Amino acid sequence: MAAWPSSWLLLLLVAALLAFEDWLATPTCSGGSTVPASGDLRVMMVSDLMLLGSDASYADRFFRNHFMSKLFAKSIQTLKPDIIVVLGDISAEGFKLTESKWIDVLDQFEGILGQYSVLPLHVSLGDKDVGGCASLDNKFVHRVTKHLPELDSGGCSAFEISNVSFVSLNAVALLCGNNPLRFSVEKVIERENHHFQQKMVNEDGHFSLGSVQREGFNWRQNNMESGSGPVVLLHFPLYKSHEPDKFDGEDIGVPNFSEGTASESPVYSSLRERGANSYDQLHAVPANSTQYILQALKPRIVFSAHDGTFSDYTHDDGTREVAVPAMTQKITGVPGFVIATFGSKGLVTVRHCLIVPEWYG
Repeated sequence: MAAWPSSWLLLLLVAALLAFEDWLATPTCSGGSTVPASGDLRVMMVSDLMLLGSDASYADRFFRNHFMSKLFAKSIQTLKPDIIVVLGDISAEGFKLTESKWIDVLDQFEGILGQYSVLPLHVSLGDKDVGGCASLDNKFVHRVTKHLPELDSGGCSAFEISNVSFVSLNAVALLCGNNPLRFSVEKVIERENHHFQQKMVNEDGHFSLGSVQREGFNWRQNNMESGSGPVVLLHFPLYKSHEPDKFDGEDIGVPNFSEGTASESPVYSSLRERGANSYDQLHAVPANSTQYILQALKPRIVFSAHDGTFSDYTHDDGTREVAVPAMTQKITGVPGFVIATFGSKGLVTVRHCLIVPEWYG
C-alpha cells in the first residue's frame, strides 16, 4: 500500500512535465483570428533553422529536434497554415556539406515536421546554405536545388497557390557582382515582369511592350500598378534608403544608379577591390537590385529574413516588407516566425509569433 502515494506522485510529476513542455511549444502570436476565413491562404513563414543533419550533436538530435517538432505541431494545429515557407538558412553550414549530407539536413527537417511534412513546402536559399560571394558556385547550387524541386537550377522559383502568386529569388546571388548566378536571377525577374504585364494585357486589353532605359537597367515599360505583382520571397532584406551601407565602420553611401548596374557602380567596384568577401558585409540586397525588383515586379508584399528579428517596413514606393525572425536562438534576436494570411479581397494580414528560446542551451 505504501507504494501508491509514490506512484501517484510520479504520475503527477510526469503530467506536470508534459504540461510544461506543451506550454513551451505553444507560440504567442499578435492579434488576429486563429480560424482562417473561407478562401484565405495562410502561410507559415520561418527562417534560419540552422539544422546540421547527421552532424547534429546529441543535444540537437534528442532535445532541439524534439522541441522544434513539438513547436511545429502546436503551431500548425493552432494556426492551420496551408503552406510552410523557409526563407533561407535551413542549414547551419550547408555550403560546407556534400550532396549526401545536404539530403541529411532535408531529412532532418522532414522528421521534425513529422505528419505535417505532407504540407506544401518552399525553401529559399540563404548564405549559410550555399555560401557567401567568395565561395558561391553555380554547380554547387545546382546540386542543392536538385533536392529542392520547387527551385530552378539558379535557386529561384515562381509558383501559385490558391490564386496567390509567389516569386522566390536567390538573394545571395544578388550580392555577388558578376557571378553568373546573379544574371540568372535577373532573367527570372525579367521573365516574371513579362508574365505579369502579359496577364494585365489579358485582363485589361491594353499594354505597351516598349522598353525604357532606367537607372542602368534596360527594363520593359512597366504599366503595372504598385502592389499588383507577386509576393516576393528573399533571404536577404531589400536595401532601405534611410539606412546607409557600412563597411568596416565607413559610410560607403548609396550606389549611383546613373553609373550602371550594381556590379559596375563605384561602390561595388571599391568593394570588389577589397576582396570578394566584402560583398557579404552589406547583408542586404544592393540598392540597384532592390530598385530593379520593386520596379519590375511591383510586389504585393515582400518577405525577407537574415537579420534575426521581426520588422514591418514600408519602402518609399509604398511596398511593404516584413522581416521574418529566426526560429533559433543560435543567432541574434528573439526566436519566432510569421503567419501571413492572404484574403480573397487582396488584404494581407501578418501575425508575429514569439516562441520560448531553446531552454536546453
